Amino acid sequence: MFRQPLVRFLSRILNRASITVVLVLAQVAWLLWAFFWLAAGRVWVNAALNLLSIIIALYLVRKDETSAYKIGWIVLIAVLPLLGGAMYLLFGNKRPARWLRERMEAVEQEHRTLLLQNPAENASQTAGLDTVSRSLSRYIAQYGPYPPWSGTAARYYACGEEMYPALLADLERAERFIFLEFFIIHPGRMWDGIEAILRRKAAQGVDVRLIYDDFGSLLTVPTDFVVRMERNHIRCIPFNPVVPLVSLVMNHRDHRKIVVIDGTIAYTGGVNLADEYINAEQRFGYWKDAALRIEGAAAWNFSVMFLNFWNSFRPTEKDYSLFAPDPAVCSHIQPDGVVQPYADSPLDEEPLAETLYLDILAQAQSYVYLYTPYFAVGESLLDAMRCAAKRGVDVRLVVPGTPDKKLVYRLTRSYYVPLLRAGVRVYEYSPGFLHAKCCVSDDRAAIVGSINLDYRSLYLHFECGVLLLENSQVSALRDDVLATVAVSREVSLSDCHTSIPGTLLDSVLRLLSPLM
Repeated sequence: MFRQPLVRFLSRILNRASITVVLVLAQVAWLLWAFFWLAAGRVWVNAALNLLSIIIALYLVRKDETSAYKIGWIVLIAVLPLLGGAMYLLFGNKRPARWLRERMEAVEQEHRTLLLQNPAENASQTAGLDTVSRSLSRYIAQYGPYPPWSGTAARYYACGEEMYPALLADLERAERFIFLEFFIIHPGRMWDGIEAILRRKAAQGVDVRLIYDDFGSLLTVPTDFVVRMERNHIRCIPFNPVVPLVSLVMNHRDHRKIVVIDGTIAYTGGVNLADEYINAEQRFGYWKDAALRIEGAAAWNFSVMFLNFWNSFRPTEKDYSLFAPDPAVCSHIQPDGVVQPYADSPLDEEPLAETLYLDILAQAQSYVYLYTPYFAVGESLLDAMRCAAKRGVDVRLVVPGTPDKKLVYRLTRSYYVPLLRAGVRVYEYSPGFLHAKCCVSDDRAAIVGSINLDYRSLYLHFECGVLLLENSQVSALRDDVLATVAVSREVSLSDCHTSIPGTLLDSVLRLLSPLM
């Protein structure tokens, strides 16, 4: 009679995640032992390691790199002069591993022209924009490159449970193909409802494909998940599979949330495929999220994003035109400003997502409202927020009131004092956890996507978002922020007092945040 409880207990502790952790810790322990054994009593080894650390520190001073990242490593090298330089050689390169980079860059370069608009076409798509909005769009089109589209309708959803029925209805209407790409998949009410439709559509001959991040779903999907999907004709790729090795490549995760249906409808935002995102399960109070549905020509940007990922690991198509939006459908859509989906990745040295936020803050005249579940930014973005507030812009930052990660929550709070002193208004969402990643400014521009305002999202993860310009849903997002602020607690400087040990902890967290 003890057999079933014993099996359940063993399955909980002897799973893929726990085995991976144990093996990685064993490797770290072995590497540390080998290092200290090599260095013990060997003067020439110590001298060589010290020299290496000095060279690495001087290299970092001149390197074109985020200052917070450089300072973190330089301090670590100063504290651990023997170990610091060697650690940087092993773990300091924040670009993806060569095999991953070469594979993905080759596919992106092969299909780069699919996202290029000639000057006349680009001008026609952005004809209704003012100079400031046109400059934002031009930046994404040139350095993404992800073009703007005027023939697209958008719908903003202020929570996951509002978006979910619309997504199910759109999936039911799919006739040609369904693409899904998510960071987390967790079987339950939300995923089960989607999976049932995917199975049915695949059986009808619809091309159904799924990409999920292997690390993000490590504790949630069963071990036979891919096999089960493939048996039901749902083609499936776990991105960057987790292996029990000490490797920086595990840092680079697919954090995007993308659905594309028949090339004409697409979804993105902060919502993953798990029950807490539609509040079917309560984990940290009410889960506040955001999503965006687009319909029309702009869905093409998401189709190309998805297919480039897919073909990097499972080469299938040379011709993407089969997945283009249906012109007959698009012709009936009323223009509503500009909709411009874009992606950001660690494959290049262009911090597209961060630069877009910097530009919006620099050009704002009236207000900038920001949603983020985690806040850990470098000096550039921090200064941009403070400078905007100092010149009279109403800058508001909304973060969770109930944390999901207490250490990261402490790190977020460590930024309050410099923001508040500059005039930025900070709100903690009282009903629970805020997971939305959005920005809205001057009733003119808005961003809805998967991008957190932290180092991992801005520099290490593969992310996506949509820039809305002069679109009706800009005001919808603005109204949602104002409604959220109304039920949130505004933070004041008097709330930010901390002890000396707390101040020291905050300083260490700020220092190490780019390395976490």
